[in-house]
Amino acid sequence: MRVVNLGPDPSLVYRPEIVEKQYKDKEDYRNFESGGLFDRVFHTYKIMHSIQTLDFVQLKHSEWSHCSHSQMGVMDAVMSLDQLVDESDPDVDFPNSFHAFQTAEGIRREHPDNGWFQLVGLIHDIGKIMALWGEPQWAVVGDTFPVGCRFQNSIVFRENSFQDNPNTSDPVYSTECGIYTNNCGLEKVNMSWGHDEYLYRVMKYNECSIPEEGLYMIRFHSFYPWHSNGDYMHLCNEKDLRMLPWVQEFNKFDLYTKTAELPDVEALKPYYQSLIDKYCPGILKW
Repeated sequence: MRVVNLGPDPSLVYRPEIVEKQYKDKEDYRNFESGGLFDRVFHTYKIMHSIQTLDFVQLKHSEWSHCSHSQMGVMDAVMSLDQLVDESDPDVDFPNSFHAFQTAEGIRREHPDNGWFQLVGLIHDIGKIMALWGEPQWAVVGDTFPVGCRFQNSIVFRENSFQDNPNTSDPVYSTECGIYTNNCGLEKVNMSWGHDEYLYRVMKYNECSIPEEGLYMIRFHSFYPWHSNGDYMHLCNEKDLRMLPWVQEFNKFDLYTKTAELPDVEALKPYYQSLIDKYCPGILKW
């Protein structure tokens, strides 16, 4: 595999609602207040928010949902994240796969009897493998949001990054519900394209046995306007509201387990391979 300079994941770099809570008191985390980093992250979101329309998302579904790009086991996909090099991150110099194991181990400590939950922690970011196959960063990482309806105010950079998105002036897509109906359920909603949606599609295509709660974590862990800001509740049905606490529980491990204390990946692999063998065994189509 070739090495790709993926750049910072905006969902980990710019979290305006938690900067004070997460980073001010943790000196081992990145400096998220430097002007240059802010400009780069804004540029990423500006492109994302200009191009991610309903038509674009449907095009990406046609390109990726057939899972015809590669075949590999889940552990190989996890380790492939090490090919994603973030050169703009001066304070974290360990491979991306370490974050996968850190998240999984954080969940394992608090949920020792919940194997599928631990596995979700391990695999939640492996949809970023799209970047190794030519997908640009703004269509791989960052916060997600529904398309086909009004873009809500809690979306990062909402006020100054959507001006060039044609859906903002569409007479249907710019309404509160757009092409959807009240309480239609998030399963019927088209989400912006990224690693969350892609991995969800991979899991469904390969008929992996991760329970519905885990699939919600995979598909919606970057949907901050929903799980952290309470937007888009008018599209949710009862099932979505039952699943929301699971997504929120997962989110705290995704955000707060990234430390300088690196796990012994080789020692942990056999345990997590046993979970892979149980829930998503063999060679998967990607």
